[in-house]
Amino acid sequence: MQHTFIPVPLPHQPYQIAIASNSLTQLGPWLLDPNIQSAKLGQKVLIVSNPLIWKHYGDTVQTSLKQAGFQVSHFLLPAGERYKTPRSIQKIYDRALELKLERSSTLVALGGGVIGDMTGFAAATWLRGINFVQVPTSLLAMVDASIGGKTGVNHPQGKNLIGAFYQPRFVLIDPDTLKTLARREFRAGMAEVIKYGVIWDLELFEQLERCDRIDQHRLVAPDILTDILARSAQAKADVVTQDEKESGLRAILNYGHTIGHAIESLTGYRLFNHGEAVALGMVAAAEIAVQLDLWSAQDAQRQHQLILKAGLPTELPSDFEIAAVADVLLTDKKVKDGQVRFILPTQLGQVKITDQVPTQTITTVLKSMLAG
Repeated sequence: MQHTFIPVPLPHQPYQIAIASNSLTQLGPWLLDPNIQSAKLGQKVLIVSNPLIWKHYGDTVQTSLKQAGFQVSHFLLPAGERYKTPRSIQKIYDRALELKLERSSTLVALGGGVIGDMTGFAAATWLRGINFVQVPTSLLAMVDASIGGKTGVNHPQGKNLIGAFYQPRFVLIDPDTLKTLARREFRAGMAEVIKYGVIWDLELFEQLERCDRIDQHRLVAPDILTDILARSAQAKADVVTQDEKESGLRAILNYGHTIGHAIESLTGYRLFNHGEAVALGMVAAAEIAVQLDLWSAQDAQRQHQLILKAGLPTELPSDFEIAAVADVLLTDKKVKDGQVRFILPTQLGQVKITDQVPTQTITTVLKSMLAG
């Protein structure tokens, strides 16, 4: 089995990202391997997943862990962003208490970004912190949510307002799990991949431009997909290693997310999924950068074409409440001294962080994105 290991060399808790096809069977052995997993894990493991993912991969992961000598249980939560709430965390706590999980015990997140975020937050806060392993099964989670230690849940007034930085012990990415991913979810993950091309990796951006299709898993060659996963994971690891807790550089990972989160919130997390909202946020950020003479219209158009190529939206609903966006932006976690921080591209592969974006510019750009 060919595999790629990407180190995340954080000083207090370094860990590895493994990318390998057909590798879910190796989770147990890898968690015992001191070269891969430096902490000695206790016997008790609780896998948190959702019913659909569990149906596809639960037995494989559970068997791998049991054969490695772990005492394994599982707990299933409903799929969907609207279940990413403190109430769901309470249910994980109840299961942890029932199983008498200890500080040496481990929570394994088997699923997409919602499951990963919630499981990580539960691990960060149960007994003031227990072990945590990420096994992402969506493209978005593989390239973004599973790496870097951001965990949390949503508040009714905003996305991810309740959370903690808490690093996993290990991340296992098996590209084969994408075969069962819905097309819409694959496209959503591509939004984050495009993001890395814009903010960090020009070669990745150009590689995506050369691909015939990037809107369906089956239309992307396995070797190209593995390279896309590795380049994206490496970009995230590079940024997180330099700035673990978003005191500076790491904020660039929020490219497209500032307005994207507002779009999600104002549409009740039902109209757009996270990746689609980020795509819309990137379209808006690109146009804001053009309006402020930070970025060329030509490069903005290249991004626009790539977003369309991924099958992602570039227009807002005609009845979208633009007037409400300003208020929602002020609840964003990145607000500092009442100023909203934006990540805006200056050239492909580079962005800048600024809080000097006039509200009128935001409004004008969003109006230009209304459908019809």
